[in-house]
Amino acid sequence: MLPDGLLHCLFCQQPMTATFTTVGLVYDCPPPCRRPPLNAVAVAEAVGQVVLQHAARLVPALTHPKRAVIAAIHAHRLIARITAGGHPADLRITWPATARPRHALTEELRLARQLATTDPARAHRLLQSILAGVDPATTAISTLHAEAAHLLATLLHGITAVRWADYAHRSLTHLHGPTAPPTLTAAHTLATAHRQAGHHQRAYGLYRQLADHLADTVGADAHQTLAVRATSALVLHDLGHHEAARTLLVDVISRHRHAHPGHPATARMVDHLDRLRHLQTASSPTLVGSATGRRA
Repeated sequence: MLPDGLLHCLFCQQPMTATFTTVGLVYDCPPPCRRPPLNAVAVAEAVGQVVLQHAARLVPALTHPKRAVIAAIHAHRLIARITAGGHPADLRITWPATARPRHALTEELRLARQLATTDPARAHRLLQSILAGVDPATTAISTLHAEAAHLLATLLHGITAVRWADYAHRSLTHLHGPTAPPTLTAAHTLATAHRQAGHHQRAYGLYRQLADHLADTVGADAHQTLAVRATSALVLHDLGHHEAARTLLVDVISRHRHAHPGHPATARMVDHLDRLRHLQTASSPTLVGSATGRRA
């Protein structure tokens, strides 16, 4: 299949994702776009033919002759963007521009930061332009690409967000070290991406590691450190460790209230604790058993 984020819809301009349906694997758009889905294999075949025609050397010789669907996996190394029309053969290819001056890329990144909250679709396009041809499985050698990937991850969801967040965190760790402020910010984004994707065990490990790094750099009772520990308690609850999660959150609230009196985050933490207690009460076997006994 195609690399994530490469295929876009002509009608809504949003990235199309591969989805399993009753008719097989298709590329489709998120709501509210109502375009018909595209057969994913047919799209991959068409894109793979383009790759083989222009740069067959990019494709490992796994089969002979080289198969188009395998070639499609390497499309991001040759193509900046693919815009899909109404059928699998209606594809508009955007080729990457020739190497642009660094100041132009820096300006695009600055603009993308400004647009991230007001016009995320345009920010997404700018960041994709900056990262055209970049493989998120590698490590960036420039801060610019690492920062662009970090911002892109905040605009994405699911496994695609995880891939770019991981690329950004790995790259910033390599460039600045594991406890530099940009690296810690990227670590938080990576943990959040895993949590949103449902990878709770991985997210919990990342939040704990981040809290330890923050404790070493800004202090064990700093707001940032305690906020991350509070989030790790919520993830711990998602993992099923309910009592441990509540105990941790109670401790964090006590420390936060003492170190930061009047801070609004304390009230939010208390709200989270109340929610966890309510969930425990609602699902308590003891209460259910008592209710059953009364009915008998």
